[in-house]
Amino acid sequence: MLIESNSILSAELSEIAERYWLRLGNSSPEVIDALSIDEQKALKSVFGLSDYIAEQLCRHPEWISLLLDGLLTEVDRQSFAIELANKLASIKSEDEVKSILRQYRNFQMVRLAWRDFGNYSALEESLLDLSALAEALVIAARDWLYQEMCQQLGTPSDEQGNPQPLLILGMGKLGGRELNFSSDIDLIFTFPEHGETVGGRRAQANQQFFIRMGQRLVNLLDQVTVDGFVFRVDMRLRPYGESGPLVVSFSGLEDYYQEQGRDWERYAMVKARVLGPWTQFSDDLHDLLRPFIYRRYIDFSAIDSLRKMKQLIAQEVRRRQLTNNIKLGAGGIREVEFVVQSFQLIRGGREPALRQQSLFGAIDTLYNLGQLEYLAVDELKKSYILLRRVENLLQAIDDKQTQTLPDNDVDWQRLCFAMNCENETVLRADIDRAMRQIHRHFNDTVGGDDAHEQTEHWTSQLWVIEDPDNAAALLEEHLVNDANFWPTLTEWRSITVKRSIGPRGRDTLEKLMPRLLSELLEHASPSAALTAVSGVLEQILTRTTYLELLCENPGARQQLISLCCASPWIAQELANFPMLLDELIDPAQLYDTTSVDDYPSELRQYLLRVPEEDMEQQMEALRQFKLSQQLKIAAADVTGVLPVMEVSDHLTFLAEAIIEQVVLQAWHQVASRHGVPAGTSPDKMGFAVIGYGKLGGIELGYGSDLDLVFLRNSVNTGETDGKRPIGIGHFYLKLAQRIVHLFATRTTSGELYEVDMRLRPSGASGLLITEVEQFKEYQQAEAWNWEHQALVRSRFVYGDNALAARFSEIRTEILSKPRDLPELAKLVRDMRIKMRDHLLKVSPDKFDLKQSPGGIADIEFMAQYLVLAHASSHKELAIWSDNVRIFQMLAELEMIPFMTAQHLTQTYCWLRDENHRLTLQQKKGQIEVSEAEKHVAQVIDIYQHILGEAD
Repeated sequence: MLIESNSILSAELSEIAERYWLRLGNSSPEVIDALSIDEQKALKSVFGLSDYIAEQLCRHPEWISLLLDGLLTEVDRQSFAIELANKLASIKSEDEVKSILRQYRNFQMVRLAWRDFGNYSALEESLLDLSALAEALVIAARDWLYQEMCQQLGTPSDEQGNPQPLLILGMGKLGGRELNFSSDIDLIFTFPEHGETVGGRRAQANQQFFIRMGQRLVNLLDQVTVDGFVFRVDMRLRPYGESGPLVVSFSGLEDYYQEQGRDWERYAMVKARVLGPWTQFSDDLHDLLRPFIYRRYIDFSAIDSLRKMKQLIAQEVRRRQLTNNIKLGAGGIREVEFVVQSFQLIRGGREPALRQQSLFGAIDTLYNLGQLEYLAVDELKKSYILLRRVENLLQAIDDKQTQTLPDNDVDWQRLCFAMNCENETVLRADIDRAMRQIHRHFNDTVGGDDAHEQTEHWTSQLWVIEDPDNAAALLEEHLVNDANFWPTLTEWRSITVKRSIGPRGRDTLEKLMPRLLSELLEHASPSAALTAVSGVLEQILTRTTYLELLCENPGARQQLISLCCASPWIAQELANFPMLLDELIDPAQLYDTTSVDDYPSELRQYLLRVPEEDMEQQMEALRQFKLSQQLKIAAADVTGVLPVMEVSDHLTFLAEAIIEQVVLQAWHQVASRHGVPAGTSPDKMGFAVIGYGKLGGIELGYGSDLDLVFLRNSVNTGETDGKRPIGIGHFYLKLAQRIVHLFATRTTSGELYEVDMRLRPSGASGLLITEVEQFKEYQQAEAWNWEHQALVRSRFVYGDNALAARFSEIRTEILSKPRDLPELAKLVRDMRIKMRDHLLKVSPDKFDLKQSPGGIADIEFMAQYLVLAHASSHKELAIWSDNVRIFQMLAELEMIPFMTAQHLTQTYCWLRDENHRLTLQQKKGQIEVSEAEKHVAQVIDIYQHILGEAD
């Protein structure tokens, strides 16, 4: 049963409906007689709403019962291709094909338009239905034509004799599966390989074959016959436009887009999709186009390009005096597309989830990635859906391609009826509100004439002035009191003049510098700020995309200035790895450091962006993750958001997350070649990573290396289960070597971590990996006292849980051995003296934070001595590997006074805080003796008391 509308046609619409009704009754009274009362009401209603539907049904009354039966049934989009294939299977005449395609098109379009006017389907479903119909018609025509031409001329083939197909790229809304009711379809024809036809009377070049086929295909679809047309076809988006060949090969496409592809073509290609059943050729074509569309870096050049395109469209609207245009006008459909596609072009290189043709899918992804707020997504989607629904109904009234609101009452009544809206005034208000919201978001994202026309700042003059006197006068006029600023600016400008920067880069630099200078001049010391920032700018002068990033983002410029001034180390990191500039775009995210517990899951999510089999990209992604997270930690550090203890925690747990992924990658790589030992898996490897030193003590700093020891279980017999089996010991050795290799390999983002394996049994001369029971024997029988000291600052970091438990038992057993305390004190003290003699290189007025008496090493040695001295009677001391909790435990056990533990802890944290601070300033870990004395004098006394004889 049809659902009756509560709305009643107006007098004017009823009169129109009545005229068509009489026409149908005169030509086919039996059709009307066969309808129920409800069906007659539904038919009469749609006659009043759409001239196109009424005309088609008066010409084809036999369709009416079929359409009424199917109105309430969901459209089966898969059936389009099947039905067309069946209809064309035995057809030999091109004229018959034209007739079948057009009649099928008209029948289905009437069905879809009727569903639209009757609100039987949501807009998104309606657009999908229209797109699926268009795709099926194009592919049916292509396949019939290909088969017919191959029979006549032979099959186009590559040099190996493999048949070559014609691939069709659907562009625009067809590619995005969001086609309008009466839209043109934009297509690009291509084929994989050059060669010639096989099996015809004479061989013909593939390109010649496909150009002829393309011409006939356009004619099949586009020519107006007695039945109308299938679709208007626009081929102007192909390489070289109308002056280029109708069909080019994959290699021709690749050459064109690499060498001559323009910004608007990148924009168009976002929606490009191979039509028809998916094949390996489809994959190959999309892989070929991806590097042109999506740059590997975050690419802000897209914003300026889209802004210019929008300005050209606005000029065209004014030139053609287009008014009430809901597509091209301010706040129209095109602006929503620009907003979404600007994000896709900017971030699609780094976010594979954004590489999709659907606007609805892309906008949801932008929300999930945190690029658009919920309110923006909600307003854009609702406004877009309203405008697209109005557009679709406008076009379905008479199958005309229009985006202009009606200039007559009748069509407004039709729109209001279908939109369930009271009257034209109310619907106009809804449309105006939607377009205002869209335009606001467009200006926020892309900008336009109103957002871009700004009064020129006086620093524009400063940037181009050559004469020092004029510059001095200008600076004095604007109250700039920094004598070094002009010389510093002159020196920086001379660097930019000497560098080879392309036209686009030079143009961007000319826009960027006045903006940057105005912000630098707000700094307490503008010349120092310019010096700090110029090191980064120098590295990106020839990388226009990063200049564009800074040009388009005031927030990123402000963060660049504040962080470079706060920390030369951060400035150096940004200069060495410009991709980190991406992190400055959103200050809220920059200072929102990852929770220490979340690094593993964040890294796993990050790596999901990269194909698992692409090891080079996986290695690069690990390094990029480390660099970006390290920058966030440093930014929070220099601004005081994170205290020193938490800084070390973050750097340590970041390293642990990376160790986990490196081990898993190494495991998969070795396992793929040789298989794995019996009973093992990634969750139960029989392998463990032990962290020593700063990693073991949860005290990593910026640039710290990783002191690692690898252990494995003691199963020695048998081989791995792969195609190239190797012995168990050999497997674990290869695993260890692979892990070290993954850490040490230098990619464009540098080395992952420097790994130090010298703390393993027997040091540099020992095996890279040790069986856990052999590790125990070595520690019991051969290890030196300093190795037991190092064991205090060791802990299990990643690997097999059974090995973790066994290592903990061995560590506790070794640390808890009874020791001769005077002998132990002498050994620890001698080692400390030896280390100081070897490493302390400082002038008398300077204090080395680590090696000077009372410094970090003295405090660490005291903690190690006290654990080794007392763990035999207090095994709790063997639990912790970090000095702060060791001192806390010693105080709780009353092994040292509470005030002593507190002072050692506070001094230790202060020394490390100073060391972090100096690292971020790229200075040596040295301070004035006078500054250190008040903190370390008591430490020296405690050291003498605990470790005996004076040094």
